[in-house]
Amino acid sequence: MGKIVWLASYPKSGNTWVRIFLHNYIFEPAAPYDINALTDLSVSESAAPFYQKYNPAPASTYTTQQVQKLRPKVHEDLTRLHDDLVFIKTHNAALAFHDVPLCTESVTAGAIYIARDPRDVAVSYARYTGKSLDEIIEFMGNDKAANRGTDAQVFELLSSWSQHVASWATRPKILCLRYEDMLSAPEKPFGALVRYLGDAPNPARLEKAIAFSRFEIAAAQESQSGYHANAPNATTPFFRSGKAGGWRNILTPNQISRIEADHGAMMRKLGYLT
Repeated sequence: MGKIVWLASYPKSGNTWVRIFLHNYIFEPAAPYDINALTDLSVSESAAPFYQKYNPAPASTYTTQQVQKLRPKVHEDLTRLHDDLVFIKTHNAALAFHDVPLCTESVTAGAIYIARDPRDVAVSYARYTGKSLDEIIEFMGNDKAANRGTDAQVFELLSSWSQHVASWATRPKILCLRYEDMLSAPEKPFGALVRYLGDAPNPARLEKAIAFSRFEIAAAQESQSGYHANAPNATTPFFRSGKAGGWRNILTPNQISRIEADHGAMMRKLGYLT
């Protein structure tokens, strides 16, 4: 059995929120955990330094074939970060590329997948990247959608929003959470997360960790100290709104129709369309 628990999601779907909760629940700090210390317990599998151990060239120069050749080695290295389970953030779809899995099964203990209404994802992702809503909607409908490598991180193959969800939701040993449920009734999904990891959640400890993980606290920390993991060219805060349903006031009818046409089947499965 492997050691990695993947924290998987399409971008801007709540992955960072889950990481914040894990730090507050596991470490039980006296004050909310620092959002700039989330690598204490979880790291991103695409972070360039992990790959530069094997290829010291700038990560932006790597070909996708070179990255895929290194990925299994990097994932094996990641299992040695901690003696116990290792939480690894990924935005990769659970697919293979160049005949190499994007998430190595032999080192995997399980996965926590966070889904979010793609209409809200489109709004948040557009603001995060600085791209237009139409560009992001097209990107989210593309089965070959990928983030190109930079000097900070290697390439990630996201695929379309629907394919991304499908690739993870059908895996064994998976816990699927919805962002909207984490907002409306957090005790249930976060309690399920703790049980998934093999612990019976203590109500007081769970309540405190949820309280310390509130969006308002993370936003206040970012306002005071910044958030190092925000996009280098970001023009808006990483913790910008954190609400559900904001798309209704932002997307045009045509944009809504495009998203629902691209992803209607998966949206219905997840309860985003009736």
